[in-house]
Amino acid sequence: MKLPRYREYRDSGVESLGLVPSHWQTCAAKRWITSRAGGTLIKGECPLEPAEGLFPAFSASGQDVWISEPMYSAPGIVLSAVGARCGKTFKADGEWGVVANTHCLFPLKNASRDFLWYLTNQEDWWERGGTAQPFIKVSETLARTWIFPPHEEQAAIATFLDRETTKIDALIAEQEKLITLLAEKRQATISHAVTKGLDPNVPIKNSGEAWLGEVPAHWDIVRVKALSQFTTSGPRGWSERIAESGSLFIQSGDLNDSLGLELETAKRVNVGDDVEAARTRLNQGDVVICITGAKTGNVALCESLSEPAYVNQHLCLVRPSEHINGRFLALALKSRVGQTQMELSQYGLKQGLSLENIRELWVACPPRAEQQAIVDFLDSAINKLIALAQTAAAGVTLLQERRSALIAAAVTGQIDVRGVVNTSAAVPAEIAE
Repeated sequence: MKLPRYREYRDSGVESLGLVPSHWQTCAAKRWITSRAGGTLIKGECPLEPAEGLFPAFSASGQDVWISEPMYSAPGIVLSAVGARCGKTFKADGEWGVVANTHCLFPLKNASRDFLWYLTNQEDWWERGGTAQPFIKVSETLARTWIFPPHEEQAAIATFLDRETTKIDALIAEQEKLITLLAEKRQATISHAVTKGLDPNVPIKNSGEAWLGEVPAHWDIVRVKALSQFTTSGPRGWSERIAESGSLFIQSGDLNDSLGLELETAKRVNVGDDVEAARTRLNQGDVVICITGAKTGNVALCESLSEPAYVNQHLCLVRPSEHINGRFLALALKSRVGQTQMELSQYGLKQGLSLENIRELWVACPPRAEQQAIVDFLDSAINKLIALAQTAAAGVTLLQERRSALIAAAVTGQIDVRGVVNTSAAVPAEIAE
């Protein structure tokens, strides 16, 4: 079932809109929406948690601060007016306020606040300015000619979209939950294989470490420093040498969540004749660990390399010895046991790890042949889990696109929802062609 279109359309006179329902009004948006500049309060100076006597307030990121006195007590819309999220809008109800980098929007002429929210929450609806610090041109946007349905129809469209987007959001939540469960399954699979092995009947022994527990009796418990030729990190100051050409410069963001390095998108650096370069140059088979910043503890393996590449100072490079399979080492450090050790080793307010912390990490180490068998098993199991997660992620993207398309079609009159608003039957979130 596809939603119907209106019976009669006319040229809107707005190039981006084309044909619109004949009875919809063409006028400046400011005839339906009034605006007020946002607050002057600084977000960083406002309480971040609710408490007695405080009222919710909105920043450019949404309702995430609290203030002592409310500014408004009527339903409104808060526009993120400055920054990376500019163009995003938020519903505001009850007593509320705003801080800097916002703009407040209120309905006129008995307009439906919820309809206007669906309309204005489309980021491409707004005109923008700025490059390094983008901002919304509020006055210019509201002075622009647009099309609006009668206010009764606005309410019907909002009701329809509330119902249908709730269904879509529930489906998205299910897929996101599945992605989370698959990530947990992946981590559990890795952790079990690199600490217990593949044979459930093998004799076991106590590792002597509470966080490791029992391991196969023939495995050794060895520190990373005994399994590596050396460990090092990149030199400081190389960020000033980033250039359009040169060698690959591997940074924290180039480590993905699948033990891989995103070499295609890595920046480049002019190494020149720097004598420190040799020790920070990646070799195939090296293990790379993020030791500072938000991704501290993330692990990757350099599986292939077709050109010179160097790590920066936020990464630790571990060159495996002949006693350890590099991929097994990377998996062991990525496991819950490896991650727990790194979490316990972090120091300071800006969490991070030292090279010595990495060298002192323990690894449950089987014989080389068994290492390879575990790696082969995990590669197969992980690839299946990744494929399932990618399918779920693609489903999320498709649902998000469908949600956006449904909203756009409804608020521009490309579908007529009046006949389905008061029905209880499920309506597929499809758009009439």
